[in-house]
Amino acid sequence: MPSTTVTELTIGGMTCASCAARIEKKLNRMDGVTATVNYATEKARVEHAPDVGVDALIATVVKTGYTAEEPLPPAAEPEEEPQDPELASLRQRLTVSALLSAPVVLLAMVPSLQFDNWQWLSLTLASPVVVWGGLPFHRAAWTNLRHGAATMDTLVSVGTLAAYGWSLWALFLGDAGTPGMRHGFDLTADRAHASSAIYLEVAAGVVTFILLGRYLEARAKRKAGAALRSLMELGAKDVAVVRDGREVRVPVGELRTGDLFVVRPGEKIATDGTVAEGASAVDASLLTGESLPLDVTPGSAVTGGCVNVSGRLVVEATRVGSDTQLARIAKLVEDAQSGKAQVQRLADRISAVFVPVVIALALGTLGFWLGTGHGPTAAFTAAVAVLIIACPCALGLATPTALMVGTGAAPSSAS
Repeated sequence: MPSTTVTELTIGGMTCASCAARIEKKLNRMDGVTATVNYATEKARVEHAPDVGVDALIATVVKTGYTAEEPLPPAAEPEEEPQDPELASLRQRLTVSALLSAPVVLLAMVPSLQFDNWQWLSLTLASPVVVWGGLPFHRAAWTNLRHGAATMDTLVSVGTLAAYGWSLWALFLGDAGTPGMRHGFDLTADRAHASSAIYLEVAAGVVTFILLGRYLEARAKRKAGAALRSLMELGAKDVAVVRDGREVRVPVGELRTGDLFVVRPGEKIATDGTVAEGASAVDASLLTGESLPLDVTPGSAVTGGCVNVSGRLVVEATRVGSDTQLARIAKLVEDAQSGKAQVQRLADRISAVFVPVVIALALGTLGFWLGTGHGPTAAFTAAVAVLIIACPCALGLATPTALMVGTGAAPSSAS
């Protein structure tokens, strides 16, 4: 059986679970490739034959409409992560959209607040929310359309633009723009007055709530990633190695198996090893959670990242780099975040067909109302309702976000 190579790719441009399902499907169609794409971590874990190059994998992802690159090696990663521009952009769009859409929703839902020509104020406030606030959804929907695909962003874009477009028609060509028009709040639809009904509060409200979900999701992913990075940074940065009878301070990356290094009281143990000289107490709560320090003597095994509490120790390194216990724990956490639970795979399969089904249902609803003689106004109203109801894209988001937050809680509590 030929050996396989495992490659991890960082995926960019994904906006919902349907995107991850599309990329995964395209990669798995390649000969000798088995891929798993995780929307929450924005990473793809690809097992491929040696004759399948990384460039071919990246080209497939790019052809699908997204970006892909190999993660930076640990030495090339910055010590302090810069501000996430995506998170800052989402926060700005959410803040502005919330401030503008709040009065639109209140005016539509509370008839007593409505005044003459209130509908034009609603149009003025809702337009920036739909156009600028919803721009990420519209851009993603257009990109997916060019590649012959439909995702959750397609529903958000089509639904909000349909509600906004209907409102424009009702305001400029219907009766909704008449001074003194009042918008009642009922639990039932009145198709007889559809030409005087506007849905600006729906368009602005949906965009704002979806932006809120995206922002909370991005913040959860960032916190979980920061917790994992903090776990990997718990080890010592440099170490005093005994060479030719002298102590030489070197970066911990230069430590090799069999080297003797000195750990003074209060210092972190640089790597896994065995005590060669000295006796002390070691705080191993990082790994065991035990608050009482453990006594160590010559021959005792110690773990990198633990703190030497009292005496001076000389330790012989037995495992270094990615082979240490701390590095293995970090790798297990990262694999847990990158992997997929069975329920998440089910959600991804459903989300892959969810959008086309909803669009088909909306078109079917439009055709049904037209065919039963209710007229284009009532038919279009019903079709827009189907699109709007299906807009939220929590499907495929709850499970990966829960995994990210759960696995991020352990490293953060340890640190």
